Amino acid sequence: MSAARFVARSFLSRRLAAAVPAAAPAASTPAASTCQQQQSQFHSSAHLEARRRSRFKSVRAVEMGLTSDEKIESFTKKKFAEYTEDEKAALAHNYPAEHMEAIEAAEAAIDPKDLTIQGRLRIDPYRMPYIDDFSEIQPIIDKRARRSAPPSHKARFMDVDEFTQDLINWADEIRRGEPTHKMKKLKDFVPEEFQKKPEGQWPKDVRDEAFTNFWAYLKEQKDADAKAAANATGPTDGDILSYILERSSMTDNNLQANSSLAPALPDKVPGVEGRYRNAVDPADDGLDDKGQFQELKKRTGMSVRQILNLKTKLLVRRRVVNQTRLGKIASASVMVIAGNGDGWLGLGMAKSVEPQIAQEKATLMAIQSMQPIPRYENRTIYGEVTAKVSGTIVRLNSRPPGFGLRVSHRIFEMCRAAGIRDLSAKFLRSRNPMNTVKATYQALLSQPNPEQLAIGRGKKLVDVRKVYYGGSVH
Repeated sequence: MSAARFVARSFLSRRLAAAVPAAAPAASTPAASTCQQQQSQFHSSAHLEARRRSRFKSVRAVEMGLTSDEKIESFTKKKFAEYTEDEKAALAHNYPAEHMEAIEAAEAAIDPKDLTIQGRLRIDPYRMPYIDDFSEIQPIIDKRARRSAPPSHKARFMDVDEFTQDLINWADEIRRGEPTHKMKKLKDFVPEEFQKKPEGQWPKDVRDEAFTNFWAYLKEQKDADAKAAANATGPTDGDILSYILERSSMTDNNLQANSSLAPALPDKVPGVEGRYRNAVDPADDGLDDKGQFQELKKRTGMSVRQILNLKTKLLVRRRVVNQTRLGKIASASVMVIAGNGDGWLGLGMAKSVEPQIAQEKATLMAIQSMQPIPRYENRTIYGEVTAKVSGTIVRLNSRPPGFGLRVSHRIFEMCRAAGIRDLSAKFLRSRNPMNTVKATYQALLSQPNPEQLAIGRGKKLVDVRKVYYGGSVH
């Protein structure tokens, strides 16, 4: 045994011996006692009881004065008092008989002593100032009462004639003249002891009486203003400002709604209708109302009907991820081909977060990049062609009539789009899908042209099959 191991064992023995208290009860077995000592001594985290905290502050019954039945009874009568006859009469004034029966049944079903012993009352500064029947409305806590109907969804902006008629109606309805005396407020109709308190803290009977007197006062002022309207000269600056800021400019009869959001613009706004819309060509016969192919028409010179008749095919789809400081951003990369089936073929690549958008972009690029593909007898290629892209090498060979397309599925779709019916292909190295399509497209465009070779040699090109067979070669 090495000296280091002996020292470590002796140190551990001393630590375990020092950790055992003198009057500790004996464990069931020595092994269990040693394991318990090691866990309590060398565990790195605190005990679960020390980490757990209660969600609520513990308040003892002694601090609340709930140590005897008499004190519990007095606390219950003070905090959860029953309704008096006057309070019941006030509730009956606001609630129908069915609601009053429900309130009395609820009062009889709930024992106030249970609320005293088991209930929790908030003591924080943000507590609600009422706990019983929620009859008071606090603007900070409660939602605002909705006194108006929702706005009409059929409302629209007024035109010139409707706006003129609305202005005439407003001129006939406005109050003429400005009263010179000072208007009273609601708090002027309550006793002085409640004038400095907010409205939510007024007693219900005081508040009801103040509302009654205030509405009567407003009616008297309205009648007085109507009598003095004959001597007035016209609308004041306040009336005009109120018309500009508060009058509705829509056909909703100037109804005030609860919503603070302005209504959305309608589909047809007077003065703006027809100015901002996609350029639609009448010659398209409604095939491109969204204007998706208008820019492509200008670049290719084809009509929308010709664009829609092209053969398009999605050949390669892959998911790519870009690692940024915000995380991994995933997107879709696609490759699409387009052809007219008669010697024209195009290739397009695009990438987007949405696969559908990427495919639409790649399709437009493939149509825009279409190029003519040389074909022998409009069915195969000229001789043997080889192309290389990265580690992929593609070899294409021309074949006699009736041979067919003995190629992979991606080259098969490219040949169908280009109008090639007889062909064979072979991959010499890598079979990467994207490089395979690129190499095949490059090979089709780099075919040897016999006419150009004949011109370069200064000779005339004659097709022997057409001469001897009278042109019947298919």
